[in-house]
Parts: sequence; C-alpha cells; structure tokens
Amino acid sequence: MVIPKGAYVDLNDFSKNAKNEEIEGLIRGLGKVAKILNIAEAGYRYLGNNGKDGGQEVPHLHFHIFGGEWQKKFLDSF
Repeated sequence: MVIPKGAYVDLNDFSKNAKNEEIEGLIRGLGKVAKILNIAEAGYRYLGNNGKDGGQEVPHLHFHIFGGEWQKKFLDSF
C-alpha cells in the first residue's frame, strides 16, 4: 500500500491541494514499492478508490499494488 504523506481524503483532494513535490513523491513511491516487491519489471497494477460511489471505504488517499503470481492468475481468469 502506498499512502501520501499529507492528510488527503481522496484523489480529488490530493490533485487540488498537493504540492508538485508531493505528487511526484506519490508517483515515485508507487514505482519504488513495486521494485521492493520485485514486481516492477514483470508488471503490476495499482488501485485507488475515489469517493463513495468509487468504492472508497477509508477516508484517506491510498493505493494498493497488485502483482506477481496473484496478478497473473487474476488476469488469466478473464
């Protein structure tokens, strides 16, 4: 999971109020975590729900990262 340092409710809040350094840090953080999990080269998915109708249940911006064998099995199921 990747969470920006600031207290942002959702992506709307983040995109409106975050400084450029925070936006860059979030994007770089997603890539860094994928490298740490050893899934960066093979591919991965990042997911962030936004707002009630978007499935957001927790009132802070965060992204989940999926990859590796689980991701391959999930994609192969379609």
